[in-house]
Amino acid sequence: MSTRVNPGLIKEMSKFGMGSWNACFHCGNCTAVCSLTEEGILFPRKEIRALQMGLKDKLATSVEPWLCYYCGDCTETCPRDANPGELMMSVRRWLTAKYDWTGLAGLFYKSLSALIIAFVLIAIGIVTIGFVKDFNPGAVMHFGHSLEFYLILTVFTIILVPNILRMFYFTVIKAKVNAPFGSYIAAIGSLIVHMFTQVKTLKCDKQTVRWLEHFLIVMGYLGLLVITVFLDWFGTENRIIIYMGYITGGLVFVFTFLLMFSRLSKARELNKYSQPTDWFFIIWLFLMGFTAFLVRLFIDIDLLNDHFWIYMVHLIVISQWGMLLVPFGKWTHFLYRSFAVSFANLKKAAYKDKLATAA
Repeated sequence: MSTRVNPGLIKEMSKFGMGSWNACFHCGNCTAVCSLTEEGILFPRKEIRALQMGLKDKLATSVEPWLCYYCGDCTETCPRDANPGELMMSVRRWLTAKYDWTGLAGLFYKSLSALIIAFVLIAIGIVTIGFVKDFNPGAVMHFGHSLEFYLILTVFTIILVPNILRMFYFTVIKAKVNAPFGSYIAAIGSLIVHMFTQVKTLKCDKQTVRWLEHFLIVMGYLGLLVITVFLDWFGTENRIIIYMGYITGGLVFVFTFLLMFSRLSKARELNKYSQPTDWFFIIWLFLMGFTAFLVRLFIDIDLLNDHFWIYMVHLIVISQWGMLLVPFGKWTHFLYRSFAVSFANLKKAAYKDKLATAA
């Protein structure tokens, strides 16, 4: 069977992060020190090898880049300073663009100006809607609440679901993973567990605090999403819902602020290299939680009508978040990694079934 080599792959990949790919001489140290490698699932050396050889199709069918949680052990112990952890991060960005049927994820990763223009256009659109509605608090907030609901529905059905199906095609169908039927049922359970807990992070050394930070942010984000969109946090008078909203909103902006500080200080290996999309993601997540907190606070102290600009800022932030960062930015890493764990389990089941058949 022939293998197609793409000599331009390294140049293409350099647009998604690290520009130097030649330091690695394949000693295998990175794979040896990784706590997450196991029989049939080996990384990151295999992915770096495929990259250097221009094996674009092979890289596209790989789930292994998503199984890396960037603890930094491989980078810290690399004898050639090849930075395998950041190389894997760059591959994940490239895969995000590969899965996206619209092509916008790749455009925004490769062009900061295109991303900024998109942010500005959305802001102009929201302000224009405010003008049309005379900045009437009731009318604008009713529009905002409806926008949140239909935005979630549209992004999920039109963009995220097709992208996940494309991921399944590349990593399972095109990779010719012949897993037993029962393993698909088991994969659903692992998907749910890992989507909400990302528990595999705990297999990495010294990652307990980092896992807890991310877990609280995810729980805060999902809680705030449910309370704001489905329980109408800004319109309800139910004190339990109101207090739950304060708690979830606080979790989001407090722990996201800590993550911003960590990225600025570059204290952790995974924070030493940041792309603009990394900053957009973390800053907008902070702004989303913080502005939601302020909007509800100003409602409770009866000052929102006099300071309605706070809600307008919040509406702009969540619109940019939902239209750009969720479907095309780093938010999708949360989704793709969760599915990758399930697809990797299918791959392991197929590998074991093959060994059993051969025996």
